[in-house]
Amino acid sequence: MKKRTKARELALQFLYQVDLLGPSALAGLEEFLSGEEPDRETTQYARGLIEGTLEAKERVDAAIQQVAQNWEIPRMAVIDRNVLRLATYELLCCPDIPPKVAINEAIELGKRYSTQNSGGFINGILDKVKDSAAAGGKADAPAKGHKAVAGAADKARADKARADSGRRGKERDNQGAAGAGKNGPGASSKPVLPGADDGSEGAPSPGQP
Repeated sequence: MKKRTKARELALQFLYQVDLLGPSALAGLEEFLSGEEPDRETTQYARGLIEGTLEAKERVDAAIQQVAQNWEIPRMAVIDRNVLRLATYELLCCPDIPPKVAINEAIELGKRYSTQNSGGFINGILDKVKDSAAAGGKADAPAKGHKAVAGAADKARADKARADSGRRGKERDNQGAAGAGKNGPGASSKPVLPGADDGSEGAPSPGQP
């Protein structure tokens, strides 16, 4: 598998996680990449795709929604909408990537991770995004997503650290109260990981069973 193809695959997998778990998933970006792929060049490219797509998400979603007739993005299958987001980011913000390459790679991702029928759905929307971008003029310069997404990841890590610290403090207080003959410690607050089932995957994209 080519390095950039592998990088797109990694980017799709992580974007899927962020879609389901929310911004808290960003704290695990480096661990995810290092655990999935040893090649540094591949992980660097995947990181750029992930950060760029997330930073440009509002514009990317608007471009998709503009051409996705009768299909709201939240109602698309989770995999399909993230394949579309990744490829649309490349079409709009990566002038060094030929549109044909971005679209063909997206079609293959859809077939591999969603269904064979997803390829036609993805192809149809991305062709329209490509034409719309061409009519609008030159593609934008690559988005500077590293600082924005890195900041969000730092915030997620800091929030988790504060929550852990607060929990440990409550546990110490409860233990001290028990030792002094007071009421036993109250129920500790257990951190809850957001569920993997977002409940909003919606109906499958056209052509899916």
